[in-house]
Amino acid sequence: MKAVVYEEPFSVVVKEVQDPRIQHPNDVLVRVTSTAICGSDLHMYEGRTAAEAGIVFGHENLGIVEEVGDGVTSLSEGDRVVMPFNVACGFCKNCLVGKTGFCLTVNPGFAGGAYGYVAMGPFIGGQAERLRVPYADFNCLKLPPGEEFETDFVLLADIFPTGYHGCELAQVSPGESVAVYGAGPVGLMAAYSALLRGAAKVFSVDRVPERLAKAEEIGAIPIDFTQGDPAEQIKEQTAGEGTDKGVDAVGYQAQAHDASHEEPAIVLNELVETVRPTGMLGVPGLYVPSDPGGPDEHAKHGQLLVSIGRMFEKGQQMGTGQCNVKRYNRQLRDMIIAGRAKPSFVVSHELPLDQAPQAYEKFDKRIEGYTKVVLHPGHALAA
Repeated sequence: MKAVVYEEPFSVVVKEVQDPRIQHPNDVLVRVTSTAICGSDLHMYEGRTAAEAGIVFGHENLGIVEEVGDGVTSLSEGDRVVMPFNVACGFCKNCLVGKTGFCLTVNPGFAGGAYGYVAMGPFIGGQAERLRVPYADFNCLKLPPGEEFETDFVLLADIFPTGYHGCELAQVSPGESVAVYGAGPVGLMAAYSALLRGAAKVFSVDRVPERLAKAEEIGAIPIDFTQGDPAEQIKEQTAGEGTDKGVDAVGYQAQAHDASHEEPAIVLNELVETVRPTGMLGVPGLYVPSDPGGPDEHAKHGQLLVSIGRMFEKGQQMGTGQCNVKRYNRQLRDMIIAGRAKPSFVVSHELPLDQAPQAYEKFDKRIEGYTKVVLHPGHALAA
């Protein structure tokens, strides 16, 4: 089959790799119809992880079941399904309480597994024509047949639930004010989710004009951090108090105010200043224990200078960690079907799989309006 394969920093190729096969009675094989490029893929693409040449990327996957293992009971050939980026067993201590992003079974010695991601287990990615899904009864979410909502549904694999998860970590409630740092795909989904949850006022902080314009289109208030301290800009619009809640949708590659260099802790520290005393912070933005490209030795080991004293002084609380997609994807699917949510507003490009190398380059450079790319293997639905 064809797949997107990592070669070296800033280089991926589409080439033939071995077809997946049923390895366990609980597996299914899926013919991939849509697979998205994620900002997290860019961390590997840029050489900011320990990813080695040969890894097949892709953890945001949707398709049609083609082959079913003998132990699978709830799925049939021809079912249309979307898979959480988390690979999870469904029966370990963490899965049983809904913490499927931290499964203790699928990646021994590490809490959590994912498709096509370094250190997240042996699972081949889905930026390919086919995908093996383990523990398929648990990991596949059935979708209505056909092609309707294709670009909405593929976002259920990661960014829509992850944005929603940021709001859940911060416990965003109706009538509250929320600051979302980052207006990339996850940040836009977090702002959108805050509005879906009834937030009265949502601020979206970024520096890219196209992203800020998209945030404004959905009803958020754009804040350009190159035009002045974002915390101060937001306080000016909240009677000096700051917001009730805050979400970090940026992570460890955060930019300084003048966008001239990275400051890995700047968003965390800005959130501490932005959110009012006793407010809550949700941090779904990615932070890593090892960053070969970190700006200093501490950052290279995941050690950041966070203003914990100021946070303590303000009595704030913080929730962190990757999204437990299964906790949200069924309800978010039903909101899409009912017309209550349309997350595909973030999708800027739909392309055939063969154009993945160009898409990675342009997405990484944030050029030509590339904000969220959906690849369609087999040219299905490609525009």
